[in-house]
Amino acid sequence: MNEEQRLANNQAVQPKPQKTEKDYSKYFERVITAPSLKEAKKRGKEEVKYYKDFTIPEELEGMGKGRKFYIRTYGCQMNEHDSEVMAGIFMQLGYEPTETVEDADVVLLNTCAIRENAENKVFGELGLLAKYKREKPDMLLGVCGCMSQEESVVNKILTQYQHVDMVFGTHNIHRLPYLLKDAYMSKEMVIEVWSKEGDVIENLPKARHGSIKAFVNIMYGCDKFCTYCIVPYTRGKERSRRPEEIIREVRELAAKGYKEVMLLGQNVNAYGKDFTDIDYRLGDLLDELRKIDIPRIRFTTSHPRDFDDHLIEVLAKGGNLVEHIHLPVQSGSNEILKIMARKYTREQFLELVRKIKAAIPNVALTTDIIVGYPNETEEQFQETLDLYREVGFESAFTYIYSPREGTPAAKMKDNVPLEVKKDRLYRLNQLVEEFSREALKKYENQIVEVLVEGESKKRSDVLAGYTRRNKLVNFVGPKELIGQLVKVKITKASSYSLRGEFVEVVKRDEVEV
Repeated sequence: MNEEQRLANNQAVQPKPQKTEKDYSKYFERVITAPSLKEAKKRGKEEVKYYKDFTIPEELEGMGKGRKFYIRTYGCQMNEHDSEVMAGIFMQLGYEPTETVEDADVVLLNTCAIRENAENKVFGELGLLAKYKREKPDMLLGVCGCMSQEESVVNKILTQYQHVDMVFGTHNIHRLPYLLKDAYMSKEMVIEVWSKEGDVIENLPKARHGSIKAFVNIMYGCDKFCTYCIVPYTRGKERSRRPEEIIREVRELAAKGYKEVMLLGQNVNAYGKDFTDIDYRLGDLLDELRKIDIPRIRFTTSHPRDFDDHLIEVLAKGGNLVEHIHLPVQSGSNEILKIMARKYTREQFLELVRKIKAAIPNVALTTDIIVGYPNETEEQFQETLDLYREVGFESAFTYIYSPREGTPAAKMKDNVPLEVKKDRLYRLNQLVEEFSREALKKYENQIVEVLVEGESKKRSDVLAGYTRRNKLVNFVGPKELIGQLVKVKITKASSYSLRGEFVEVVKRDEVEV
């Protein structure tokens, strides 16, 4: 018997296969693509990929019919905009938004990793949400955003918060339809966090919050790697959207009646540095956007190192480019700036401020400052106070240093006692309040242009809005003024806001420039 005959004979005597039961194991598999800070730190030569063909897969259309979603957002404007995108995806899938957790079929926490306190709030919220999962087992609970990009966070969720159904990162937002499908199918936690340099995804749907002000991403990521900051690890490398896509989006917003656009980026004035085919930076983009018929354009957040002369020149042209620049300095001490890896000196920062004020005399400058950084002495803290006075900042976001796991600063000895940190923060805030009060005092008896955003947080009979220089104004007026540019006469200044009297609606040809 040759080999061919032997194989044929064996096949002939094989018993008829028994009908097997359906394999349900896939429904109980844990779907994991875990984060890696080591991978997230890498900056290679790979070309940024642009995707313009986002669509909801046909087989997933209608997935959300009869279901509701709820997104709770922590952190910066970029996170707020990410939540708008996720809400847009939910609604394209057929879900409806809801304002309460109790009414939701899917709950997402869009998280912030910039400080330990922000993370603690999320873990506290996850503990509270366990009750809703027990009462409503079919509810999907997800964690996304910057915290999800951290290995320690994902490990903590895996071990201590097993009622969470899915975890996904900042690079995976466009994958939301598939993640929801996996979460519905699997009885185990679905984890998909890509630790990569990042791509650019266009044509993502957006359910914008309101119809007055809009966020527009112009770039993503950061390559600065300041020693205290987790953002370069959670958001990937710097990558810019193409100018034509941004200009088209802003034109569409103007056509829909939006009054203000905020251009967003983790390091917004590094825009265009990654382009290899064109020489095009933030100044060039703003020079084109100022020609669009929309009253106000802002941008955040800037890095002093990338604030070039051409950008200052364009901002000085005014028009719809407002006279407010947020310029984080973080410290006034050269020694601390060096430890922070900010890559500029006190003197270079002051020279930048001099150039800005020379070109835009009525500019309002605000900043971010960290106190109690490792090794910070009282003398170095005093240098920060002195710089604040010399610049004449009109407001500031101030923070006590908070170590972030995975950053170089987390390996430094946190040798400034907490009581000393608190005392320095208190003294800094006293100075911030003093300068804010002085800046606002100058507005008394002046008439200012205000974009009315809605009712005051404290009184429903009072309207609130902001000036071009980002000053909060409260005044009494009819609700019909919400969404309009109006003139308000300032009657009283407090430490952080202005009170005034409504004068009139700004006519189209009278918009302040």
